[in-house]
Amino acid sequence: MSVSQFTPGSTDPLTLHPADCGRGHACQFCPQEADCALDKSHHEQQLLQHRLARIGQIILVMANKGGVGKSTLTANLAAGLAREGYRVGVADADIHGPNQSRFFNLVGQRVHLTPGGLETRQCHHDRLAQPIRVGSLAFLMDRDDTPIVWRDAYKHDFMHHLIGSFDWGELDFLLIDMPPGTGNELITLADLLEHQDVAALITTTPQEVALMDSLKAVRFCQERGLPLIGVVENMAGVTCPHCGGEFHLFPRAHLAQALAQLEVQSIAQIPLSPALATASDSGQPLLLDAPDSPEAQAFQPAVHACIAHARQIQQQAATNALLTVMQTAGDDSLAGLDPRDLPDGIHPDDLAELMQQEQARLNRR
Repeated sequence: MSVSQFTPGSTDPLTLHPADCGRGHACQFCPQEADCALDKSHHEQQLLQHRLARIGQIILVMANKGGVGKSTLTANLAAGLAREGYRVGVADADIHGPNQSRFFNLVGQRVHLTPGGLETRQCHHDRLAQPIRVGSLAFLMDRDDTPIVWRDAYKHDFMHHLIGSFDWGELDFLLIDMPPGTGNELITLADLLEHQDVAALITTTPQEVALMDSLKAVRFCQERGLPLIGVVENMAGVTCPHCGGEFHLFPRAHLAQALAQLEVQSIAQIPLSPALATASDSGQPLLLDAPDSPEAQAFQPAVHACIAHARQIQQQAATNALLTVMQTAGDDSLAGLDPRDLPDGIHPDDLAELMQQEQARLNRR
């Protein structure tokens, strides 16, 4: 029988039904996967869309180089944003070196599968109104020293699980701690998040050997059209414990020149500090335990840059929504426009300001 003549009925075992099971995790975690007749690809797509619809700004913390401070920056940036009152999640995409459990004092903790998905572990602190949610492969391993020996197909699947199967809830910011390189994990996430509010933050150290790799991450963002918030310089200086004098271990002139040529802004300089190293090893981010310390203050420009970028994106969305309403209903409808009638995610204050400006423009006609 030709394919064109085959019309399976509703009871045919090969029929894929578009209905969704409503479970908050991927089919690979489901005990009923072997006997399930539902469309698995449809479920995976719906799951990702549901997760991403509840997440605001996504920031990829990148370097293309190992050991330059991506995880340190991610953890402290998350702490800084959470201290500002934002709902923050940290997704640990470094498959071969998942360290975020260490930075938030969650080493040895495991997650369970619930109907809503894989549980995230949470970092609580007296200075936080809401905990920081953390998702990591470390929570799925029997031992923290187990090496991960995966080919690209498994890495591709885990990137989907990291975003889709972990139960992130409602987030204002999701920070993704990226692994070194511009390979499979980065490409997979860039494809997965293509239509979301995504931006990148690059971290590097001043040495030439680190810079030559970190600049490749900058070029990746530029070629991909991925918005780049800026570059954070790690190990940028040292304070002498005896005299209190500050000096640079590594020359910085070539770094400044390279960033200027690429038209990329350096937004923060993080010192090489024993206090920062100790805080990271003990799982107590400095921006929470010692927010007034020089090390914690060094992260603040990066925190503020991420907030400013998210607000700019939100303002642009409000502007586009307002223009859409104007084009659809005409200028005269502005006077009676209710901000609640506009798409989700539009900040009322931003919209109100835009409406006032536009109404003033119309009144001047």
